[in-house]
Amino acid sequence: MADNKPTVVVTGISGNLGLRLLPLFSDFSVIGVDLNPPKSDASLRFERLDLGQEESCRALYVLLRESRAVAVMHLAFVLDPVRTGVLDLDRMWQINVAGTARVMEAVTEANRDESVVQKFIFPSSVAAYGPQLPGPVTEDFALAAHTLPYAIHKMESDRVVQQRAPALRGCSAYMMRPHIFAGASVDNYMVGTFRGTPNGRGERAAKMRSQGKRLPCMLPFGDQYLSNRIQFVHVDDVARLIAHILRKTEPESQRLTVLNVAGRGEPLTFAQCVEIAHAKLVRVPGRAAFHLVLQFLWKSGISAIPPEAMPYITGEYIMNTERLKTFLGHSYENVIRYNIADAFADCFASDAATAAQQSAGA
Repeated sequence: MADNKPTVVVTGISGNLGLRLLPLFSDFSVIGVDLNPPKSDASLRFERLDLGQEESCRALYVLLRESRAVAVMHLAFVLDPVRTGVLDLDRMWQINVAGTARVMEAVTEANRDESVVQKFIFPSSVAAYGPQLPGPVTEDFALAAHTLPYAIHKMESDRVVQQRAPALRGCSAYMMRPHIFAGASVDNYMVGTFRGTPNGRGERAAKMRSQGKRLPCMLPFGDQYLSNRIQFVHVDDVARLIAHILRKTEPESQRLTVLNVAGRGEPLTFAQCVEIAHAKLVRVPGRAAFHLVLQFLWKSGISAIPPEAMPYITGEYIMNTERLKTFLGHSYENVIRYNIADAFADCFASDAATAAQQSAGA
């Protein structure tokens, strides 16, 4: 019997968010696009494609026309250069920024003669706003990322989506600006700051991991760094939001919908994060010294946190999510199920369970 399910294409299918999406797409035929297939038993068609290469644009166009995909979720993005092995900045830019443009060009061309792709969904990032904001900003606030290549690339990709969305020919574009992902499966820069896992590629980091050692959470001296507030969003909530958008039938009043995305409830202070993570806090004398420490840990292969992330670790950037609440309406609490504190605490749930087992066996 022929499969009559509508088809969707997900770039970056092998990433954490891509894997969280798969269980939510049982009523769709999924084509996953990535450099390597996902480590998952999910049934899907996989296409190996390097979006950092110019020829990927035509290959994706052919795939969209052949599959008649109704939606494209563009998740492919290099966040952690150490983990992905993409250490060259130009290569990273080609995948992140030029790759986003290539995906949108493929959608535009696939819709040239008829509207095949109806929805394009892209997760930008809170990092696109920059590391120091005056208060909870709305989606109209200026983008001012700097220093950290990931943040700069998110800002540039965000602008690519804004510029190209009107030309998608019958396709509605949805761009989320999620705050820092949290959850048991997540291990990004900010979570790593509190978790303390030595994720570098050096021999010393490998030895520390084998011994179960944690790096301390470091901040410069000064009360402001502990009182800085931060938001998180559970990766499963982001997956539910994408699934909600995919199934949304009501037409939008505009071609591009931009949504700030964070967990429910109040932001956490850095002091609260340290407490929840049960992290050892070490203070260093000033931002310059803090940058030097990050630089040493990075160059020695102990830490995967680049020194360019320093402004984002020492800054405060909070978003207003009222537009998201209005967009979801009665579905808000069913989609965004985690409050910020619980989303962050879930990053350490397995650590707490392990500690409890060890204590019980002592």
